[in-house]
Amino acid sequence: MTADSATISQTRRSPGESGGAPRPPAVLPAAALDRNAALAPAAALARAAGALARRTDGDAAGADALAAAALPEIAAAVGARAAVLIGPPPHFRPGSSWGRDGELPPRETLADCLDRDAARLVPAGDDETCTTMILPGGAPALPIAVLTGRGLNPTDLPGAWAAIRCLAALLPGAGAAENAAGRAARFERLAAAAARLSAVKESGPLLEALASAACDLLDCDRASIFLHVPDPASDRDGGGRTGPGQLVGRPALGVEGGELSIPADAGVVGEVFHSGEPARVADAANDPRVAAAVDDRTGYETRTLLAVPLYPPGSPAGGAPIGVFEAMNKAEGAFTSLDEEILAALAPHAASALANATERDALVRSRDAAAARAADAADGRIRLIGESPAVATLRDTVNRLAATDLPVLVTGESGTGKEVVATCLHDRGPRSNGPFVAVNCAALTESLLESELFGHERGAFTDAREARPGKFELADGGTLFLDEIGDMSPGGQAKLLRVLEQRVVTRVGGSKPIPVDVRVVAATNADLAEKVANKSFRADLYYRLGVVTHHLPPLRERPEDVIPLAEHFLATFAAKAGRPLPRLSAEARKRLQAHAWPGNVRELRNTIERVVYLGNGDTVEPAELTFLLAPGRPGTAGAGGEAKLTEATRDFQREFIAAAVDRVRGNMSEAAKLLGLHRSNLYRKMKQLGMEGD
Repeated sequence: MTADSATISQTRRSPGESGGAPRPPAVLPAAALDRNAALAPAAALARAAGALARRTDGDAAGADALAAAALPEIAAAVGARAAVLIGPPPHFRPGSSWGRDGELPPRETLADCLDRDAARLVPAGDDETCTTMILPGGAPALPIAVLTGRGLNPTDLPGAWAAIRCLAALLPGAGAAENAAGRAARFERLAAAAARLSAVKESGPLLEALASAACDLLDCDRASIFLHVPDPASDRDGGGRTGPGQLVGRPALGVEGGELSIPADAGVVGEVFHSGEPARVADAANDPRVAAAVDDRTGYETRTLLAVPLYPPGSPAGGAPIGVFEAMNKAEGAFTSLDEEILAALAPHAASALANATERDALVRSRDAAAARAADAADGRIRLIGESPAVATLRDTVNRLAATDLPVLVTGESGTGKEVVATCLHDRGPRSNGPFVAVNCAALTESLLESELFGHERGAFTDAREARPGKFELADGGTLFLDEIGDMSPGGQAKLLRVLEQRVVTRVGGSKPIPVDVRVVAATNADLAEKVANKSFRADLYYRLGVVTHHLPPLRERPEDVIPLAEHFLATFAAKAGRPLPRLSAEARKRLQAHAWPGNVRELRNTIERVVYLGNGDTVEPAELTFLLAPGRPGTAGAGGEAKLTEATRDFQREFIAAAVDRVRGNMSEAAKLLGLHRSNLYRKMKQLGMEGD
């Protein structure tokens, strides 16, 4: 053995053999080491380990802590200036270290020592005065150690090697103690997180808090809770884990509305939901179970993934999950079995807190809706719902006109809410305590118009068995709403103009003039200016009615009003149906806003009414939203085609009515109800559109 190169090999013998250098034992007692000066490094290790074990700071002595304490002691015992533990081949990456960084021996030399299980003393690079001890640890926890210093003594090689062997034997136990302490600490953090979650009462903030807690406990980037939403079209009994539907994940960063909806059988989340078994993915890019389309949609790159099933509180063993708790992208490495255990332990707390929060949300929504209805009932007002500039302007106009008696003409497509505007003008003005009388002028033939509007005396005509006041008399002191004024016959227009100018009516068959104090609000979906131009509507009546004219834009031109209106109708019909107030999912909101609403607010109202009475979940999903006439249906005239606006409107009305009649299999009463019309008005409208034989 020379200073330039010294080697000690571990020769494998049977128990009875002797001769040669003895193999260093796995663990050497400190007393025995102190009696042998050559094994002073092992004695230093024993002292470091003993001091570490006697620590009173309450922290477990982990593998890293033991290595950090032992390396300087072992190095000092042999006069080394640096010590480093080296990882396994082929990379031999440096790990725990002490002292000055230096050049490591070549990988070939390290590999040779490992293969031969031999300790060596070799020159340290180009510095001839510096030498390096290469000391195999003989255990996976410590493959090899390197000590470097000036003038290291070959006689210290056996002691240094024995110390490293002892350290390698001690590290697994220290690691186990560290893991046990880490496990206990993480479960303490889990208990603290569960206590914090119980204080969050609303489902939205609760989902955010659950995701944040999971990220903190698992040291990962993102987390989401996916809840199962059955498909109402084919899963009437509510579904189970084998049922159809969607898994809706919240919070979903990078997705509009904060919700991500995926098919219930898609990806790892779908697999966990159906199997009821947790799943871990260490390499998402190469795992066929991972749904790449989700990353494409969110713009997020999933590298590692952990998912556990979510069961309802009190669920029996073998019950169906209600969703999946998912965590993504561990900060370092892949998710471990302990991570899976932590997330599985958090899942019941999440399910219980969500159940309480969901119930509370439903109660709060119902309470708020009831309070709003009570407030409306208390002041007798109908609200103008919407957030668009058009509705804001309308509110301002109504508030300014309500206190006046000026005639108002409200124009707009059918179903835009013209009668609501008339009611608001009445409710907010000085006539609010008087009657509000609505007349559908399109439903009145010329022979009936005079009797309906002005009344008749007994015997005035064959069926006049008793005197009856007309609509003007009934509206005295209040407001008369003349709907579809553009469809009034020419003779009726002349009689109406006379009453508006004189403010006096004479009943049919009577001679006594009856003064009336009535504010008139008229409405039409026709272009009255065009009718005046083609002589089908009196110009003087038009000017008389249109002292103030306000146009209501169609719902498709104010999409920001769709969701407030839908939520208003949800609250209204849920109260009538006696069921908890459902909420609109993010995907349902998107579908509502994407629809063109050819039937305007009336169509939206009817759609939500169907949802409330036919649905049974606490969330409205896109599959529950059915539209009578979707945009782009074959046969509809598109913008920019050869059809004029009037022709296109007529064609649309024909198709819209035909769709409603087909939907109810020819039941005209039901079709009229669906369209928001009286049956007689529906027949009249169909006659005008040339649909008598349809």
